[in-house]
Amino acid sequence: MDSTTWSPMTNATASPLAPHERIRNAADISVIVIYFVVVMAVGLWAMFSTNRGTVGGFFLAGRSMVWWPVGASLFASNIGSGHFVGLAGTGAAAGIAMGGFEWNALIWVVVLGWVFVPIYIKAGVVTMPEYLRKRFGGKRIQIYLSILSLLLYIFTKISADIFSGAIFINMALGLDLYLAIFILLAITGLYTITGGLAAVIYTDTLQTAIMLVGSLILTGFAFHEVGGYDAFMTKYMNALPTVVTDGNFTVKEECYTPRADSFHIFRDPISGDLPWPGLIFGLSILALWYWCTDQVIVQRCLSAKNMSHVKAGCILCGYMKLLPMFLMVMPGMISRILYTEKVACTVPSECKKYCGTEVGCTNIAYPTLVVELMPDGLRGLMLSVMLASLMSSLTSIFNSASTLFTMDIYTKVRKGASEKELMIAGRLFILVLIGISIAWVPIVQSAQSGQLFDYIQSITSYLGPPIAAVFLLAIFCKRVNEQGAFWGLIIGFLIGVSRMVTEFAYGTGSCMQPSNCPTIICGVHYLYFAIILFVISVVIILVVSLFTKPIPDVHLYRLCWSLRNSKEERIDLDAGEEDIQETPEETLDIGVRSEVGDEMDKWVLGSSL
Repeated sequence: MDSTTWSPMTNATASPLAPHERIRNAADISVIVIYFVVVMAVGLWAMFSTNRGTVGGFFLAGRSMVWWPVGASLFASNIGSGHFVGLAGTGAAAGIAMGGFEWNALIWVVVLGWVFVPIYIKAGVVTMPEYLRKRFGGKRIQIYLSILSLLLYIFTKISADIFSGAIFINMALGLDLYLAIFILLAITGLYTITGGLAAVIYTDTLQTAIMLVGSLILTGFAFHEVGGYDAFMTKYMNALPTVVTDGNFTVKEECYTPRADSFHIFRDPISGDLPWPGLIFGLSILALWYWCTDQVIVQRCLSAKNMSHVKAGCILCGYMKLLPMFLMVMPGMISRILYTEKVACTVPSECKKYCGTEVGCTNIAYPTLVVELMPDGLRGLMLSVMLASLMSSLTSIFNSASTLFTMDIYTKVRKGASEKELMIAGRLFILVLIGISIAWVPIVQSAQSGQLFDYIQSITSYLGPPIAAVFLLAIFCKRVNEQGAFWGLIIGFLIGVSRMVTEFAYGTGSCMQPSNCPTIICGVHYLYFAIILFVISVVIILVVSLFTKPIPDVHLYRLCWSLRNSKEERIDLDAGEEDIQETPEETLDIGVRSEVGDEMDKWVLGSSL
């Protein structure tokens, strides 16, 4: 069909069968069953073929991984089901700009391999909070960052993946939401608990292959259906819903018309939904936090057998990050073309009918494309792709969260714990995390799907920049000390939380119902706010550090960039703390008041005072 004569009235129509009816056929079910069998087989193979009896074996895969599973696991850990649902949904709503988030990672995953990981390896650490403890001394930064990271995992990463995965499972299988999530979490928890990081990385590698093959096939079908790239560009700009009124209510034209800059990544710095200065500078701050300091990502690199494999794995991941623009964002835009009335709905009653929420149905763009467009068998493959992305992301988070808890929190409670006890504690914590995740499902389910990804991006913009500032200065400015880092983190956190609480108290609003949040607070784009918060955090860290005592070089050898090649023996700032034995019971009462006072002084004034 000539693209110039296309109109939304000629878009693809849904099959009379409900989505979950169409996926209940022998070919689809066979593919899904084979997928689960193969994944469990790989997990069991990793469980019996790798050393899981030590902390290094369980949490870092024995530091024996070669480059290609490291790169595949980096990619799979980053690409959850939230990417398939969220990137495609944003593409359907606003065009290709969100793909810039993926391409920005090309730079920072290389910075991770060439700059940050060498320092982490020379420091001899397992977790990121552990690095800060060695770099600055004391416990308060390590414990603060561990708890904050665990909260971020639960309330953003896990909740987003569960929610977006549930959208697809509901559409494709018609399973009860809680039953589907319970089964998925049970399986992911099983091979994470039993196999450790090696099982996670090997299954990530398999799931990366499944994701790429399945999404490539779907992209091919989608572009064939729409008539090629030129037709795609023309038809997207004309993909307008026909139902724009409901009684006396009429939707404003700008709320359902594709943006004029839909095919531009760099958009107006004032009126753009993703302004180009924010995309370049603000996003780079968030990418620094995520790619260079996040436990889930860095832990994959620490499992590599040497630095050559780390760098090669990072390069492989960087190349694969080119793909989401074409495999997720553009298929979402094509879904709007083919199923305009459903995906681009704007009238609340219409949206409620199609996807159960009144704020819009762009989040069902990718699932709709799968269940409507793919033939039998391939539809099952694509469900496997969604399951693969969901499970690989969740297993990565479960393993890294248990590492944080075990190494940074549990060891502070049980200083003399044996390796066997640490293994048990790490595995039990995964069970606790699964329980919390299931309990969080009702809150995720009740969230407005149209605002979920704005929520996640806002959370990272409000909480990530101070962490990025601390790690950047910890490595590149040896003058920075514990007091500066701590107060930079705390004040930055308070500023970010103030903006976050205010914004969510007023609501983020929508095109039809703008938020009442004061412009001076919420009028600053979240990527611009990330830049402001980062600069404030850097200034606080430097000023406080300059007015307090510096850390002698003897404590910093191989912990910062200027001293990375030092051969001298380092005296760790936390060395004395590790040697402290538990106070005998008979002397505990005598010194308890003094010890409590000392601990309060350390938390408020710094470990060196």
